[in-house]
Amino acid sequence: MTIVTLDGPRSTTPDVVDVVTLGESMVTFLPSVPGRLADVPSFDRAIGGAESNVACVLAAAGHTARWISRVGADGFGDHLVEAIGAYGVDVSAVRRDPDRPTGVYFRTAGDRATDAHEVAYYRAGSAASAMSVRTMDLDAIRSGRVLHLSGITPALSADCLNLMRELTARRPGRPLVSFDVNHRPGLWRGDADGARVLLELARGADIVFVGEDEAWGLGGPEAVRAALPEPDLLVVKQGATGATAFHGPHVTSVPALTVDVVAAVGAGDAFAAGFLSATLRGLPVRERLRHGHLMAAAALTVPGDLATPPARERADRLAALDDDAWGTLRLGPGWTQAAEGAEEEVRTP
Repeated sequence: MTIVTLDGPRSTTPDVVDVVTLGESMVTFLPSVPGRLADVPSFDRAIGGAESNVACVLAAAGHTARWISRVGADGFGDHLVEAIGAYGVDVSAVRRDPDRPTGVYFRTAGDRATDAHEVAYYRAGSAASAMSVRTMDLDAIRSGRVLHLSGITPALSADCLNLMRELTARRPGRPLVSFDVNHRPGLWRGDADGARVLLELARGADIVFVGEDEAWGLGGPEAVRAALPEPDLLVVKQGATGATAFHGPHVTSVPALTVDVVAAVGAGDAFAAGFLSATLRGLPVRERLRHGHLMAAAALTVPGDLATPPARERADRLAALDDDAWGTLRLGPGWTQAAEGAEEEVRTP
């Protein structure tokens, strides 16, 4: 059996990092009070972007991470680069576009997966939509042990789709390619081919993350694997039920944790980051899934996209629990900052 692993000696080349992520990040405006967007009087500024979220979580967890994108030559672009860089992410390869703006969006609190929220995107014609094979540094993009991509990028423009096809093409010497399907139907502007395009891109990746609810209507992890046999490692996320990984002829399932949810945004990105962190460390697939769930639990218990991850030693201890202890673990707001062993007591009042 071959399990995708990156444990072993690393290159001594300074420019080589653990993970490179490529994708659009936007300035996010979160409501200061609950209510409809029409009624909210003011907003707090944050950052949002699936790929930069993964980079930030990995950097906070002690890995070297590089985020690559394009932003406008404007104040919002300055804020994104500075905020993401503050997490310890290498932002040196981010390009500035003097002619296109940085994307922004406004949202209410709620669950993005169930549409129990409002969101207003202002990203059409953004700097990131001009990412292409011609405008981006492909050597920098391929400078990680892992290259993490998502299905959001190909929806931004035809040039972005062509770039994604180039990066997911199976060629000798490429980094390990991780792909989070992240199907957002609204981004495809009614394009019925969006799901087909994402399936095509997923087939070129080494590790694929896909939610059961976005998996082409196939109805269950086994059906998804039958339709997507190419990736060495396929992870089907099943919401509150858990996640199932297919690796070679083997199948590993790990139930999700019981979590007092504050907001669901960012949980999928955190799961991917936790799984990739464990992959970089050469851990078995079961532990990779558990680290994914732990990182997701950190994101679920804060209002924004990004949360402070648990310390590595603590995450390793929790990931090593027996099945009964894992099944009874309950995590609430503040659990990553609570005293060691206090997970059960940190709950929503």
